[in-house]
Amino acid sequence: MNHDPMRHLCSDQCGENPQVLGLPVPDSLKREWLTLATRRQFLTRGGKALAWAGLAGLMGREAVSSAQAAPSLNPHFAPKAKRAIYLFMAGAPSQFETWDPKPGLADYYDEDLPESVRGGQLLTGMTANQARFPIAPSYFKFKQHGKAGHWVSELLPHTAKVADELAVIRSLHTDAINHEPAILLMNSGNMVGGRPSIGSWISYGLGSMNDDLPAFVVLTSKLTVFQNIQALSSRLWSSGFMSPEHAGVALRSGGDPVLHLSNPKGVPSKLRREMIDGVAEINRNLHDRIGDPETNARIAQYEMAFRLQTSVPELTNLSDEPESTWLMYGPKAKEEGTFAYNCLMARRLAERGVRFTQVFHRGWDTHGDLPNRMRTLCDDIDQPSAALIADLKQRGLLDDTLVVWGGEFGRTVYSQGRLRPDNYGRDHHPRCFSMWMAGGGVNPGMTYGETDDFSYNIVKDPMHIRDLNATILHLLGIDHTRLTYRFQGLDQRLTGVEPAYVVDKLFA
Repeated sequence: MNHDPMRHLCSDQCGENPQVLGLPVPDSLKREWLTLATRRQFLTRGGKALAWAGLAGLMGREAVSSAQAAPSLNPHFAPKAKRAIYLFMAGAPSQFETWDPKPGLADYYDEDLPESVRGGQLLTGMTANQARFPIAPSYFKFKQHGKAGHWVSELLPHTAKVADELAVIRSLHTDAINHEPAILLMNSGNMVGGRPSIGSWISYGLGSMNDDLPAFVVLTSKLTVFQNIQALSSRLWSSGFMSPEHAGVALRSGGDPVLHLSNPKGVPSKLRREMIDGVAEINRNLHDRIGDPETNARIAQYEMAFRLQTSVPELTNLSDEPESTWLMYGPKAKEEGTFAYNCLMARRLAERGVRFTQVFHRGWDTHGDLPNRMRTLCDDIDQPSAALIADLKQRGLLDDTLVVWGGEFGRTVYSQGRLRPDNYGRDHHPRCFSMWMAGGGVNPGMTYGETDDFSYNIVKDPMHIRDLNATILHLLGIDHTRLTYRFQGLDQRLTGVEPAYVVDKLFA
């Protein structure tokens, strides 16, 4: 038997490849083996997918490891935004305490929600068996701010200062009433896992603007409340059925931002360079013999990982930030992993050409003790969110950077459980909720959509999640109907097969 060292190098991914073992192989058997190898790789390397994605997502335009080539990596039309930052509030912020004031509800305190308003809607198991559904006016007051006169909650005084930069959407609605499917729908356009996230679609459609950083970066923020916390999993930033190069790269808040990025002790950079060159040569020989397209992708992954060793430490070294930055973002910005720190990192990523940055913040599932929880949560995100807008603007980046803020659905007008003037909770509500967008071609100062007196139903300009995603893609120069990926015999797309509309009223 031919003791080819290549056999040992690729045994975990090649199986018993007769060609690697040095045996004569008919062409028909080679094709059959390649097909089986591809399936085997899919099934057996799932546990390694995140590690590969962390490197593969950094390749940008250098390589496409999937069997299907990426699109032209050019916008379909002139984009209004070059990049996007998505501030995702997992758990669903209450619109009553943030962006959809209903002062008239004070007259209905503790009255039952009329059945004519509810319209027979199915409720979650947390409130479906309540004897009554008492209306809970917000404990907090709203005031108008800016030239546009946006109504902003007293919980968001810093965001109120940048109100004229915001387009507030009050008429979003979704198909899901529970968190996991709703968060998946918001992030991937589908309630079923295994689909590419919005950041992956953007990476696939537009590629990277920076050869040394990923096209799609994810930052998860430290907790400030510790009850009813929604779990975050990598499938929210997964590339799904696309090549792993389009998956979001999650930067860690402590230690190495990317695992195994630093050289081991005693291994100088020159030696690491020689090692990568040697592995690349072996992989090139492997590709010549087997023809697996993922082999070339692996070469590019190692190469990008080497470049990351310089670019990531520079990215996360905040010593060059002036004192004015810390005053703007607040004292928590100096603590790694906080929402404030991550907002500052999002600005630094935008400066360096990262195409899509997503910042997750959790704890917004306010089924009880809502006034106290909302104070804590809004205090955590208010100043950093406003600072991000102001910082991008002063650096000339806001015009071509789209910023989005919001969660996966809204909250009910009625109280979950006992209602008291200063203490109540709200259940999940998919029929209407609020978000805001800023920069990147958005019409600043406008309010889009309207809900009824109970913020229970939409009465003007409904906007589905599909419409939101179509609109985000459009601002980045992408026609959502043309950004497709062939999978299981269908041309898949972020907005699915049901109608989705670009809301151009939101455009400047």
